[in-house]
Formats: sequence, C-alpha cells, structure tokens
Amino acid sequence: MEERHVIVTYRLDRVTTHELCAQLEPDLMSAIRHPKGIPPLVQVLSVLHFLASGSFQTTVAIASGMSQPIFSNVLSRVLSALLKHMRSYIVFPQVEDLPTVKGDFYALGHIPNIIGAIDGTHVALVTPRRSEQMYRNWKSYHSMNVQKVCLADQYISHVNAKFPGSVNDAYILKNSSIPYVMGQLQKHRVWLLGEDMDYIQCE
Repeated sequence: MEERHVIVTYRLDRVTTHELCAQLEPDLMSAIRHPKGIPPLVQVLSVLHFLASGSFQTTVAIASGMSQPIFSNVLSRVLSALLKHMRSYIVFPQVEDLPTVKGDFYALGHIPNIIGAIDGTHVALVTPRRSEQMYRNWKSYHSMNVQKVCLADQYISHVNAKFPGSVNDAYILKNSSIPYVMGQLQKHRVWLLGEDMDYIQCE
C-alpha cells in the first residue's frame, strides 16, 4: 500500500502506525493465546480504520476478516490500551515549554503570548437509549461535545470528552481542568485563542 493510502486509511503514516502497534502489543498479546487469535497488528489496524472512516463495525469487521462480535471485543481492547498511554501523548505545555509554544503561534499568526487554540467539536453518536435529549445538539443530531486544545503544529495538548451534545462550549470550559491550569500559568501572561471567545485567560 502506498504511503498516501496508508494515511487516508489509518490517519497515520506507516512509521507511526508500526510504532503504535509496537507500543500497544504487550496490552494486546492476551488476545492471541489460542491458534485463532488475532495478531496485535491486525487489531490495531482494524480499529484505526474504524476510527478513521466512521463506518459501521460490521463493515470494518468484514474487511478485516472478523465477525462483528469479535471486532467489538477488539475495539474495546484496543481503545483501552490507547487510553493507558494517552497521557504520554496529550500533554499541556509546561512552564519550560512556553517560550517555544508562544514562538510557534507568533510565527503562525503574529499573535503574542498564545499557548493554545481551543474549540469544541461535535462527535456524532447513534441515538442513545437513555437520556436521548441530553445528547441532541443545536444542529438536532446526537453527539458528544468534545473540547480540544491544540498547539500551532496541530498537536493536541488537551481533550475533554465528558459532556453530551446539548452542553455548550462555555460550560464545558468552565467545568474542565483548563481554568485551573491557566490559573497556574497566570503570572506568565499566556492565553488560549478561541473562535467565538477571542482571547481566553482563565484566572
């Protein structure tokens, strides 16, 4: 498979995909104790394809040579493994990082003292069986409203995926860890930039 097809299919390049598989392999080895077990590489690739495509489990399962129930177990296993390593990758800038982070944003848009761009995005859900109305967003489909902060190079430094689609961005911000973290950095006069909120400095 050509590199561009790898990126389209899995949203990661070939090298990063193999590095991720190697990191998750110890957590996934328990699934291959029997002869028909699914190798960690196949587990990771099938889940990456599912996440990248937004397709149905059955469609991805068939393409990966699995039944839907087996793929459902693989999906849970791989997501759990990913969550174990999340804090190694999603890290908010520390004090020693601020000069570099601010410099990157200034080079991008000539705006001083910015250490992140913050916004919410609605991740669509199948209609929930319970509390359905809580998940219906202002566009009238069901979702989770996910708050993200990213750096100038689009590296994600913060994610909050705890709130359903009916909750607005301002409430999520107020009830996330961001106000505390930005308060700790207040003396450095740094800001987050938001589409609808202009400059955000949480005290």
